[in-house]
Amino acid sequence: MAKRSETSWKKDSPNTFLSNSVEKANRSVKQAMSHPEEMAVEHAFNSIARAEKAFLNAEQHGEQVENIQLNKEQLDSMRQQLNEVNRIVEEQ
Repeated sequence: MAKRSETSWKKDSPNTFLSNSVEKANRSVKQAMSHPEEMAVEHAFNSIARAEKAFLNAEQHGEQVENIQLNKEQLDSMRQQLNEVNRIVEEQ
């Protein structure tokens, strides 16, 4: 069984949580790009929103600035790609 602690690993390791969230968002965006459907786009937007919250958390905890900036750039790029997919879905 998993060991219980008073704080979650997400709070203990905000940089790891951010990296994991960005990876999940990236997979969701790729899924939406390959299958431009409303549900896939919505799921990808939700994944990006969670990753952006993880970004703010990592930033508040003073994690490594280089990693945070790299993840922020990836999120910005993903949001642009997803906005393009969303336009395609809306036109259908």
